[in-house]
Amino acid sequence: MEKFTTLTSVAAALPLVNIDTDMIIPKQFLKTIQRTGLGKALFFEMRFDLNEKKIEDFVLNKPEFSNAQILIARDNFGCGSSREHAPWALADFGIHAIIAPSFADIFYNNCFKNSILPIVLPSKQVEELLDFAKSAENKMTIDLPKQEVRAGSKIYQFEVDPFRKHCLIEGLDDIGLTLQKSSQISAFEIKAKGLAPWLFNSSTQQNS
Repeated sequence: MEKFTTLTSVAAALPLVNIDTDMIIPKQFLKTIQRTGLGKALFFEMRFDLNEKKIEDFVLNKPEFSNAQILIARDNFGCGSSREHAPWALADFGIHAIIAPSFADIFYNNCFKNSILPIVLPSKQVEELLDFAKSAENKMTIDLPKQEVRAGSKIYQFEVDPFRKHCLIEGLDDIGLTLQKSSQISAFEIKAKGLAPWLFNSSTQQNS
């Protein structure tokens, strides 16, 4: 998993409430278990018309926002089904941080496992950032170690769970966390083989 420390980017404003996971990635794109290649399906029904032609006035289709790595939205982002494809699509498109007043719990947790930082800020501050994202000076810096969003002359502090913060900064997903304990796991296996060798006998396992 990629490490996340600081991020400077233009921000794309999506001033909607209840952006659900079906809006983020429609169900027809859920046939794969690969995390790559899903960026093209992100907000598919909002980015393209029925003939799959780009809708020019959708924010992520505008040239100035095509490389945005920060997304700003309103309440309850990521509600709906618990599909992991939603953060996969966001990450594959290049979105690495989302700012909103609230998130759906499962989506919020999945973000941290995919190098995406979900930032919760009060609605008033989110509205200020939505306005800033539409201004000519639009460029924000997110500093995870300092827990700050810097937009122009303003600084917004945000809270994040210390363990999740550590995992993002170090680039650790569930597998990475497990591999940190590889020496202890190996020591346990060696001890277990000595105490109960029959459990590790391949012929015994095949006969069972």
